[in-house]
Amino acid sequence: MSVSVLSKTRARPWPLVTAAAVCLLSFAAFWAAQRLAHVNMLDVMVYRAEGETVRAGGDLYAMRATSANLGMTYPPFAALLFVPLTLVDVPLMRTLATGGNLLLVVALVQLSVQLVRPSLSRADLWRATFWIAAVLVWCEPVWTTLRYGQINLLIAVAVLWDLTRRAGSRWAGLGTGLATAVKLTPGLFVVLLVVAGLLLWRRDRSWNQWLRTAATATGVFLGTTLAVALALPADSKKFWTETLFETGRVGFAEETANQSIRGVLARLMHTDDPGMWWAVTAALLGGVAMVVAVRAALRGDKAVAVVVCAFTALMISPISWSHHWVWCVPLLILLADRATRAWRVTGPVALVFASFALWWVPHDPGRPELDQNAGQMLLSAVYPLTATALLAGYVLTRRRLRGADAGHGAGAGTTAVEPLLEAVPGQERQSAPTRERQAVAKE
Repeated sequence: MSVSVLSKTRARPWPLVTAAAVCLLSFAAFWAAQRLAHVNMLDVMVYRAEGETVRAGGDLYAMRATSANLGMTYPPFAALLFVPLTLVDVPLMRTLATGGNLLLVVALVQLSVQLVRPSLSRADLWRATFWIAAVLVWCEPVWTTLRYGQINLLIAVAVLWDLTRRAGSRWAGLGTGLATAVKLTPGLFVVLLVVAGLLLWRRDRSWNQWLRTAATATGVFLGTTLAVALALPADSKKFWTETLFETGRVGFAEETANQSIRGVLARLMHTDDPGMWWAVTAALLGGVAMVVAVRAALRGDKAVAVVVCAFTALMISPISWSHHWVWCVPLLILLADRATRAWRVTGPVALVFASFALWWVPHDPGRPELDQNAGQMLLSAVYPLTATALLAGYVLTRRRLRGADAGHGAGAGTTAVEPLLEAVPGQERQSAPTRERQAVAKE
């Protein structure tokens, strides 16, 4: 029997203060490394320009900022949130953005651990949080998020805050609604909440937490969007009728940083527009993945449902830059906790997100991605390929286990690909005494 990395140990557990100190040292080294790398924090400069445009009453979607000539791609509500960035000078803004994102790393890890292991004591939760944050801060999506001063960590934290609230919480849904008003991709979580909630209602005929959270998220999103439409009518009209459909505005589909299905197909087909191939592939893969997420939700395995939904959104989005993949943090925590042999699964997946492999291929402004060879295509598709492999492994393992249960195959073995396997509260194949012994062993 494996021992989870999140399990407590009776043999002299590391003190909480030690874990916090190690995390602080790791963050300090990270900050120093970013300064030595002369990160430009390009995106936070664009956010500042958006806030300045709002204050000046200018056209948000005609604005261009920085030497890269970048425009606004988010709904207008985001620009209102960026107005406070204009109240401080640029050096202080960059310092605050870096410090804030490091705090959000801790928050993301803490919420991810809470999602995977809701039964952990408060001390063990924070001990695990500090140790894990000290390591995962160095993965490529987190590094690149801080390099650009991006808001990906804030979006993920807002969604996970909702999905780790206690049952009956009246605030669950607030974070997802606001996150969707800032950036539309978190809206897929609302789809998950609605579908799972309706199926549970059909079974139990009761108003459940999934529907309650979905209703709150939808109400917050609509209310926020309508309020902004009153405050910024011209910008709102332009975004919802024009800018929303200009996928090329965000960047070229074939860029190696684009780790979505559309990006993979663009590089594979040597074109900047894979057309219907992308639409069909995204629909098929997205449909299968969302079925998996909903079924996990119905089994009570919220951690699997959330992680699968997050990676589905990343895969089917027209553009998913590598820094959007900060959802690798809850994924790695889930793998480490669930895999029978954690090192055989979590190790390679962690290496993928820590390797910066997608940047090993040519990626200058001359658009060399249009002429990639087979090896370069594999490297520049490393995140989608990993996510697809994990999803396939999970589906096959679940199917095999159902077949074993149907055939009374109590002695069936497990595969190395056993991430996202069973819900903590739903291990039906074990007897009650076995579960109790394992619980004692883990405590």
